[in-house]
Amino acid sequence: MAGSIENKVFEIADETADKLNLSVVDAEFKKEGKDKVLRIYIDSGNGAGLDECEKFSRAFEETFDKLDMIKGPYVLEVSSPGVDRVLKTEREFKHYIGRRVEIKLYKTIDGLKEFEAILTGYEDNTVTVETEGRQIKIPVAQAVYIKLYFRI
Repeated sequence: MAGSIENKVFEIADETADKLNLSVVDAEFKKEGKDKVLRIYIDSGNGAGLDECEKFSRAFEETFDKLDMIKGPYVLEVSSPGVDRVLKTEREFKHYIGRRVEIKLYKTIDGLKEFEAILTGYEDNTVTVETEGRQIKIPVAQAVYIKLYFRI
């Protein structure tokens, strides 16, 4: 997203989410074909369902559209981040501290290449995870992926 639009989206989205006891996990603004699409991913302690997405969408759009920051029509999509979301941004890593994650690395670190762990911290593009009773620091760039753990 362009800097000023991105900042305003997060500002309004965070305010809207706080009022609804939700959290904004991520947002993106993209051109897809002929459409401009603003996607906002929200979450709560129990996940975000259709009702939460609809309430958030209406409240966000009401405030954001008054600013007329996106020239011309655009599509607003609000959704849950998904149960096995690949984590990419500082905002996402910090939001999911305390959650179980699956990690796949390009190269082995501390004898591990593919494993599950608890995300315990994030700083300077490095995650800290706990697995098998030990703390491991992993630079995000060394991971093929770090995603939320999900099993049926």
